[in-house]
Amino acid sequence: MKYVVLVSHGTFAPGLHSVLKMLAGGEREDILSASMEDGMGEDDFVKRFEATIASVTEEDEIILLADIIGGSPLTNALDVLSQKGILNRTIAFGGMNLPMALTASMMKDVLDEEGLTASLIQESQNAIQKMQLELNDEEESDI
Repeated sequence: MKYVVLVSHGTFAPGLHSVLKMLAGGEREDILSASMEDGMGEDDFVKRFEATIASVTEEDEIILLADIIGGSPLTNALDVLSQKGILNRTIAFGGMNLPMALTASMMKDVLDEEGLTASLIQESQNAIQKMQLELNDEEESDI
């Protein structure tokens, strides 16, 4: 199986996981999440992450999405995946956002690794834009 695994500081990963349930088909065993909450040490996060990926085997593949490159959730998750023997079957990204996670969830079984990587990066970059608001004089006076 190919898994999308979300990791983050705070409750970002479980929150994003909750949104994916709404948008990507409810409860899906191929989407997992773990977070390092405020006050939680690395050892506690590692235990949480190990429990989260307990069903993942050496034959499975992981698309690991993290809030930031170099953060403790990502580096500890990579260590656990290495110890479990599946780091060579993992692709990892930092800067996760909803478009990236949704694309990973919906396209992971359709695109090859190169196509998926390009799509994830493109979708996440396209999502970051300044919204242009145009108000006419009548609307401004109502505010």
